[in-house]
This record gives sequence, structure tokens and C-alpha cells, in this order.
Amino acid sequence: MRNTEADTLDQLIEDCTDLPRELRGETKSLPEPRTARPWQVDDANYAQVADLDAYV
Repeated sequence: MRNTEADTLDQLIEDCTDLPRELRGETKSLPEPRTARPWQVDDANYAQVADLDAYV
């Protein structure tokens, strides 16, 4: 009897890449990365750290 189970991660990856494309399912593309909004600090943010001078 021949063992068809993968013994290592490399063997598992190789086995999976041998599957026909029809059996692998649909591949979804990742969304395009968005540009991060610039940080904005308001008076409420400053108020949260106003008394922290002793920790700086």
C-alpha cells in the first residue's frame, strides 16, 4: 500500500499545486490598498495627555 499523505509542508504544497485549476476553486483578487488619512489631533486629544508631563 502506498502512502498518499504528505509528510512535510513542502510535500503538501507540491501536492496542492498539482491539482487541476478546475478543482482549486475561484481565486479572488485582493482589493487595491487605500491611502491612509493623515492624522489629526484636536483639543480633546491634547486634553487626554495634558497632565502627563511627569511621565515624559
